[in-house]
Amino acid sequence: MASAKNEKTFIIGPETADCTGVMPMKCLQVKEKPTESWTNFHSNIEGFTYEPGYEYVLKVKTERIANPPADGTSIRYILVRQVSKTRK
Repeated sequence: MASAKNEKTFIIGPETADCTGVMPMKCLQVKEKPTESWTNFHSNIEGFTYEPGYEYVLKVKTERIANPPADGTSIRYILVRQVSKTRK
């Protein structure tokens, strides 16, 4: 079982935004506290299916990737549980 230090709470916004990773794509809008500004999230969250028009509160577990691809992230995000899903 993951220790609490490997878990984060993410607030996922009701819309995606245009962003650029390896190529132009749509990024989830994420923040960890309600008072923060939205930021582009360039990864995906394993086990989470995004549906536009809803704001989500998620508990996610983070795992380090030992040998990440050159164009990828060094952290893997895995859904622990969906705390809430609110229509916006």
